[in-house]
Amino acid sequence: MWKAMNFASSPKGTSPAMAAFPRSLSSMAASVGGLAVLLVIASLLLVSYPIGSTVRGYFYGIDSSRQVDLLIFEGNQNSIDLHHGSDLDVVDKDSSLGLDLKGPISLGGINNNSVNVIDSQSEFNLQESTAGTRKEGQTSPKGGSVTLSVKENGADKGSEESSSDAASADSKSGAKSDISAVPSNASKTGSDDSGCDLYQGSWFYDSLGPLYTNNTCPVLTQMQNCQGNGRPDKEYENWRWKPSQCDLPRFDAKKFLELMRGKTIAFIGDSVARNQMESMLCLLWQVEAPKNRGNKKMQRYFFSSTSTTVVRIWSSWLVHQTPESIDFAPKGVVKLHLDAPDEQFMEFIPNFDVIVLSSGHWFAKQSVYVLNNEIVGGQLWWPDKSRPMKINNVEAFGISVETILTSIATHPNFTGLAILRTYSPDHYEGGAWNTGGSCTGKENPLAPGKLVENGFTETMHKKQITGFDRAIKKATNKSKLKLMDITESFGYRHDGHPGPYRSLDPNKLTKRGPDGKPPPQDCLHWCMPGPVDIWNELVLEIIRRDFEANQNSST
Repeated sequence: MWKAMNFASSPKGTSPAMAAFPRSLSSMAASVGGLAVLLVIASLLLVSYPIGSTVRGYFYGIDSSRQVDLLIFEGNQNSIDLHHGSDLDVVDKDSSLGLDLKGPISLGGINNNSVNVIDSQSEFNLQESTAGTRKEGQTSPKGGSVTLSVKENGADKGSEESSSDAASADSKSGAKSDISAVPSNASKTGSDDSGCDLYQGSWFYDSLGPLYTNNTCPVLTQMQNCQGNGRPDKEYENWRWKPSQCDLPRFDAKKFLELMRGKTIAFIGDSVARNQMESMLCLLWQVEAPKNRGNKKMQRYFFSSTSTTVVRIWSSWLVHQTPESIDFAPKGVVKLHLDAPDEQFMEFIPNFDVIVLSSGHWFAKQSVYVLNNEIVGGQLWWPDKSRPMKINNVEAFGISVETILTSIATHPNFTGLAILRTYSPDHYEGGAWNTGGSCTGKENPLAPGKLVENGFTETMHKKQITGFDRAIKKATNKSKLKLMDITESFGYRHDGHPGPYRSLDPNKLTKRGPDGKPPPQDCLHWCMPGPVDIWNELVLEIIRRDFEANQNSST
């Protein structure tokens, strides 16, 4: 159902072979003998000192100290909801950045002429229309095995052998459950490097628990500090992901820092990107405390042992935005230029070696869509009902993905690795975030076959894959685009959100009222520790595969 493509850069050209013409037979013999000696010595050296530890220090570039900020304008303040906006990084709306916006830049963007008028209201506000159809899923017993079976091409897929091996290894560590192979119905990019799809697998209970606690990570946002906010259960911290055909190692902070020696990884996007970046910092903090070299405009943490930098840049939509009036759209309402990337971070792209992108959830907020300087649609804003919209929020999201990825894949000075993490599923069951949706009381992953259907999530995911595929076809530079497809597998983790445990308030509501109304809660972001840490295990594995592929192609 879901498809993705992979794009790998071509190896750097090798220097031309050199020919030598011996003057005599004796000199030729001496040359051959010397070469043989050198080959023997080189072989011994390679055995003692593998080339991998030397080569990885020569990839990519350095970090930048320039920053980017999030702007909140008068026109979109009212549309920021508790679902997303309660833990946003907000700066003063009068920030000078709002006055210094450069004109939209286009680095190989989309074809604006391909926009067609959509069918009336067929997809408008799909999130609102599907939220009420979601059903409560059943959870597995505590410590029980979780099997998530999805048919592909008419048959169940999986690896019983890998499952039994993992179960055996798990039993040695005293884990509570076995695991069962879980196929996925999507083809994923980044898995063919080693012949194993990272996104086809299952959740299993790991008694070893998380690599950090809420008390050992000083940068953990309070809203994600579920244990610190009084959440009574902890089982959600122990469930880990196991690909069907291979192993996904626990996160190794020392290995990550060594692979990223002298390099910069940037998490760019919305508050879910912030969630993932903080998870990465918490994991790395267990081996080294970084130096904070950022400010409110850009978060930057420097690990001096390997000169590795972790950056976070806010970009709510990943495309150019402005509050200025355009045609019949007044000043204040956010205008999104879907065919132009967000220049607030694009100028820093050459300084990054690994980029992890996150977007999608802000397309449920009020905004105006602009293509080729023409207003073509809007979300929660359309003053003239007699004038048909050409683009709704779902179509706009797909276009934005194609725009930003194409801009990265055609940037003349970017040769790094760009990872698109797919749409992060929320779990507002029984309604939307503001219409009674809830994830209260979820303590284990969803049981086999009980994945809660969410039409909006599935549609957004499909648009994201389409944008990814189109961008790959337009790539011109030596960068690599990888798809980290977590949408389906994390659809089963309704237990991993803060729910009502969003603050330290001792008087906060944590249970449904007498009328059955659920308390205010967050079913979008992820508890820390929690499932979000698996994302960074996947990031590490993608980086390892990419760097090793580069080494192999250069030898």
